[in-house]
Amino acid sequence: MRALVYEGPNKVSLRDDVTVRDPADGEVQVRIVASGLCHSDVSVVNGTIAWPAPSVLGHEGAGIIETVGAGVTDLKPGDPVVLHTLAHCGRCAHCSAGRPTHCRRTLGNRSEPFERGGQAVGNFAATSTFAERTVVKQQQAVRIDPNVPLDVACLIGCGVLTGVGSVIHRADVAAGETAAVFGIGGVGLNVIQGLRLAGASRIIAVDILPEREAMARQFGATDFVDASQGNSVEQIRALVPDPVSPGASGVDWTFECSGNRHALADAVAALGWGGNCLIVGVPAAGTSLDLPIGPMGFVDRGIMGVRYGSSQPQRDIPAMIALYSGGRLMLDELVTRRYALEDYEQAFHDLEHGKLARGVFVF
Repeated sequence: MRALVYEGPNKVSLRDDVTVRDPADGEVQVRIVASGLCHSDVSVVNGTIAWPAPSVLGHEGAGIIETVGAGVTDLKPGDPVVLHTLAHCGRCAHCSAGRPTHCRRTLGNRSEPFERGGQAVGNFAATSTFAERTVVKQQQAVRIDPNVPLDVACLIGCGVLTGVGSVIHRADVAAGETAAVFGIGGVGLNVIQGLRLAGASRIIAVDILPEREAMARQFGATDFVDASQGNSVEQIRALVPDPVSPGASGVDWTFECSGNRHALADAVAALGWGGNCLIVGVPAAGTSLDLPIGPMGFVDRGIMGVRYGSSQPQRDIPAMIALYSGGRLMLDELVTRRYALEDYEQAFHDLEHGKLARGVFVF
């Protein structure tokens, strides 16, 4: 079968000689119909995320169940499913408490379900959706309404769960609160629509590419700050002035979605009293940031990490499908362009050069 294989730093190849094993107990084999292209895939290729080679890339997929392993009773061949990356154990205290993103089994979860010319090939993010077929744990495949197109449903598996979930689950933004979103790619757009769904009163999109303003506003942004002009923090404070003390102006929430430490510093500086910054984007390994402590501790500001939107995929994927079917969640609008798998070089180029909200490989 065909698969996009990460061969090492800055090297990807499309192979047609990759095989995938049959599902073991508690696993399912899925025929991939569509897969979104995420910055995390590019980050593996360029070395931002350290990952062993060779591995099949991709982690934002949807498809059809082909075969099921022993013990799988809730899924059957022919079921349409959205895949997610949380290969959680389902038995630990965190899973039992409904916090699968805290399950220790989901960290560094790499196996080798693929083979090429007698050589074992690993997976990526426990999914590997840049392949015609993949094998995942049964809890990673969530059955959806067959009337929902898989080439938009696939986006829920990463970008939507991460972006919307960061707002609704991790931050629990209240109606009327204010927010700024740094980095208006696929995840940033989903943060914006999560804020819209939560009823935020002011949603400020911040990006170095001014051409992203129109899409940011389409998804719910009330304002746009062109970060390429500098003074982003001052521009944000001017949009949400403090009625008592101008020096305390700022937003209730900031979401840093680009993985850039300079943007993170601005996101923290743009907080008002009692505000919190969520680190959503993935920076390069070893990235650090110096911050003044006084302005944080004296006025209840905070910095929060968030993994995968603090999601519970078995609950949240059907909920996102329902919001989409009801016209409240925008998925079709996220897809900038669809690609054949053999056009991967163009797709990677378009993503790295800011031309895509989401590109989707269609098999």
